[in-house]
Amino acid sequence: MVLSEFAKIRAVFLDVDGVLADGTVTVTEQGEQLRRFSIKDGYAIQLAVKKGLFIVVITGGKSQGILLRLEGLGVKEVHLGVSDKLTLMQSLIRSHGFAVEETLFMGDDMPDFDCMQAVGLPVCPNDAVEEIKTIAKYVSPKRGGEGCVRDVLEKILKLQGLWQVDTQVKSI
Repeated sequence: MVLSEFAKIRAVFLDVDGVLADGTVTVTEQGEQLRRFSIKDGYAIQLAVKKGLFIVVITGGKSQGILLRLEGLGVKEVHLGVSDKLTLMQSLIRSHGFAVEETLFMGDDMPDFDCMQAVGLPVCPNDAVEEIKTIAKYVSPKRGGEGCVRDVLEKILKLQGLWQVDTQVKSI
């Protein structure tokens, strides 16, 4: 893995469960599904959006809590309940005119496999399943929901000269 590959990235595609969230779901008596997200990932996502990275979240999950969390961070492209992640991702890449080498997908499990094979830089958290680790060009030292997204976004922004202290970006 060459760090210079991170410098080319303009579009970042992320899974939720096992990447943005830690992969556990707490179900309330009312049936609401609660996920745990990292504040550090949140800060990096807000900064990346502000600095012009195209951030897209594609998940099979349908919880409105996911949508509220990500919209609160400034993510405009949040796609819930997606069964065919690859077709959606390829459509977004085409419609926004990104070259494959400008795209990154971070996934952790088998539903992410095809998307990871279709981008320039497939990456994963260190607790991803073995099949995903095998095709990843970079395995973060961080676990899903525990800063792996921050790790990747920080590399991209630093290599592009866009990682500066910004007190206007708040973690929420």
